[in-house]
Amino acid sequence: QVQLVESGGGLVQAGGSLRLSCAASGRTFSTYAMGWFRQAPGKERESVAAISWNGGSIVYDDSVKGRFTISRDNAKNTVYLQMNSLKPEDTAVYYCAARPTYFISRNSADYDYWGQGTQVTVSS
Repeated sequence: QVQLVESGGGLVQAGGSLRLSCAASGRTFSTYAMGWFRQAPGKERESVAAISWNGGSIVYDDSVKGRFTISRDNAKNTVYLQMNSLKPEDTAVYYCAARPTYFISRNSADYDYWGQGTQVTVSS
């Protein structure tokens, strides 16, 4: 069992930056692939970025490429999402998720564990 706790969300003006963190419990974090997802009101949950167990494979949604960076620190059991040049359309609840495999996926159905989410609001 893995528990995930996100932090770092908030209100920011367009063009600003935020850094989300996701702290994981358990000693198997380093063997898990991790993903960040987001869900805006009235929309389906969508993949933002994903990272393999050792950071060797990373994938981003086209809408965030060049602006967001996913990373992980296995010694700290934490995955990060650095978000720069934020836009109002980035407003959503952001979730981190874990899947007990080395390999990344952008499909939310492939993830077994989810955090409670953190709100990101970007004002224009």
